[in-house]
Amino acid sequence: MSATATQQRRPSTSPGRSGRIVASSVFYAVLVVLAIVYIYPFLIQVVTSFKTDSEAARDPLSLVPQTFTTAAYTRLFLSSDFPTWFGNSAIVTLLVTVGRVFFDSLAGYALARLRFRGRSVVFAGLVAVMSVPTVVLLIPKFLVINQLGIYDSYAGMVLPLLVDAAGVFIMKNFFESIPVSVEEQARIDGAGPFRLFWSIVLPMARPAVVTIIILSFQGSWNELAHFIVSTQSPDLTTLTKGVAQLANGQLSQGRQYPLKLAAAIIMTIPVAIMFFVFQRRIMNASEGAVKE
Repeated sequence: MSATATQQRRPSTSPGRSGRIVASSVFYAVLVVLAIVYIYPFLIQVVTSFKTDSEAARDPLSLVPQTFTTAAYTRLFLSSDFPTWFGNSAIVTLLVTVGRVFFDSLAGYALARLRFRGRSVVFAGLVAVMSVPTVVLLIPKFLVINQLGIYDSYAGMVLPLLVDAAGVFIMKNFFESIPVSVEEQARIDGAGPFRLFWSIVLPMARPAVVTIIILSFQGSWNELAHFIVSTQSPDLTTLTKGVAQLANGQLSQGRQYPLKLAAAIIMTIPVAIMFFVFQRRIMNASEGAVKE
């Protein structure tokens, strides 16, 4: 059989395969364009923070600063209240994150395992709270904080944020995915509800706990509305309030884009680190459960 006949018998590339290749190429091209559109503003933010004020105002979209300077960061830390804002946010975020992990998991376990009168009503109320816009609760929240005498204090900043309905909902659903049989042996040995929760079930709920840690850290670090209605003292200003004041020009004259963007970048770093560290441990319902 000749080589020419062999070549004639080889199947050519089918139209369907060519179409799939073209579709895949177009799909990835669109993804690349969307990624550039998404990342470009962040690159502008980073580069502009190292520009001079005049250059940032003259050429705000340039990705190559003509004069590289760290004056914005120096001024931010040495000539403003930024360190105080950062410290307040760190304290509040740490306390709120620890509190939410404990109380959300405790409430979620109670709703998932304990049988008590009004349990379904409590859960219905929990779901109802999740559907209420946060802005609707600002005035009632201010009235309650003021009535309790914790306005303009760390207590007023932290206590109302210690429990959130979404966290309880997540923990309840995860605890329900863990078979009750894993607690039976400990119950036979005389362990009470809290011992079962703390020593048996909670360690198995590590994916859900990590999810609560990430959501709580991000939520409390980026919280603004609550701190507006709970504090007024400059000594209790958090990063979100301080950066908002910078953006409104209340602390300085002129546009000063590098100063504002430098503050925004530093504010973003802790949340980014948190996501990079825990991104592989976000809730996976298949972990922590055993087959019955």
